[in-house]
Amino acid sequence: MPNPLRAYGAVTAAYWAFMLSDGALRMLVLLHFNALGFEPVQLAWLFLLYELAGIVTNLYAGWLAARFGLAATLYAGLALQIGALVALAQLDPNWGVVASVAFVMAVQGVSGVAKDLAKMSSKSAVKLLAPEGDGTLFRWVARLTGSKNAVKGLGFFLGAVLLGLWGFDAAIWGMAGVLSVILLAVALFLPAGLPAKDKGAKIAGWKSHDPRVNRLSLARLFLFGARDVWFVVGVPVYFQMVLSDGTPEGKRWAFFVIGGFLALWIILYGAVQATAPRIIGATGPDVVAKAIRWAGYLVPIPFALAAAAALAGAPADWLTATLIAGLMLFGFVFAVNSSIHSYLILAFGDASRISRDVGFYYMSNAAGRLLGTLLSGVSYQLGGLPLCLATAGALAAASWAAAGRLRGA
Repeated sequence: MPNPLRAYGAVTAAYWAFMLSDGALRMLVLLHFNALGFEPVQLAWLFLLYELAGIVTNLYAGWLAARFGLAATLYAGLALQIGALVALAQLDPNWGVVASVAFVMAVQGVSGVAKDLAKMSSKSAVKLLAPEGDGTLFRWVARLTGSKNAVKGLGFFLGAVLLGLWGFDAAIWGMAGVLSVILLAVALFLPAGLPAKDKGAKIAGWKSHDPRVNRLSLARLFLFGARDVWFVVGVPVYFQMVLSDGTPEGKRWAFFVIGGFLALWIILYGAVQATAPRIIGATGPDVVAKAIRWAGYLVPIPFALAAAAALAGAPADWLTATLIAGLMLFGFVFAVNSSIHSYLILAFGDASRISRDVGFYYMSNAAGRLLGTLLSGVSYQLGGLPLCLATAGALAAASWAAAGRLRGA
């Protein structure tokens, strides 16, 4: 077994690099195609295959990690992301809407496979590397998850800035080049000795035999659906409508502000995740009780914001300020929920099959993002911001109900 701290550092660095590019790519695609006049539902379609690919990948990622090793799946995730960036740079602006959507969906699908290979590999490695019995596992997974989201937040801002300053193609090629260098560095410095390959690993048995893992996975599905139903399309499109005056300068300003807001949201979300062990002040069985309680805290926030949006009826300065404050509060509570989940899946998971338990859990995570992404475009197009936020509240309530089933499990 390699030095745990050194291996943890290498895994974290690789995960950081990937998530920086992932956040930047999502913002580039969203803002670029919204500026081209794509409707909310069309924007949502651009990300659907990304999330669907994540579901499929997580079903088999655990077997791949067991069969070929965690290092191999981590390298594969980085390499596929580079390939996705290079492919996206081939997009022809003369293509029609249908061809453009189909092509970007396919490329985003590859990126979705890449993201979940990298995530599963990193989270599973932490379970195997962390010392047992002294709280290190909760601290390490909280730091990895929190720092990852802070880096992804920087990626959102980076993507918006690169789009405004360099344009779409130059930004894509620049990210592909940087990520290629990082892949080479990780391959050179990642310590040898991560878990040995199991050439006899079978594909069957991806679903956990532990009901706690399955119930937690259901709560995770609805939790991330509640976030993405406003995060992916609804709120960014609303802000771009409010901020842009239609001129090139106005569009560029809107890119910077939207990218900055989403980046700040993700960064603060990551910071809260990293400090969640101190915020909840619980260990062992008490964490389950806190998971249920914090799931309940999330429910009223999107419903209150939906009511405010319905009351306003049209874009207004006070509504924008209320949205920003409310979504920051949502992010705080959401981050604590997410961090507790990330700890519990590793605490519940069996070390002998941890990559498969984590893969199933993140399959549910991806299913929630898929649900949220689809509902984001549909709800915003049918009912505007009020329906979008009310849908987020309904999904948060479903997550609370699912988390409640952990009691006594």
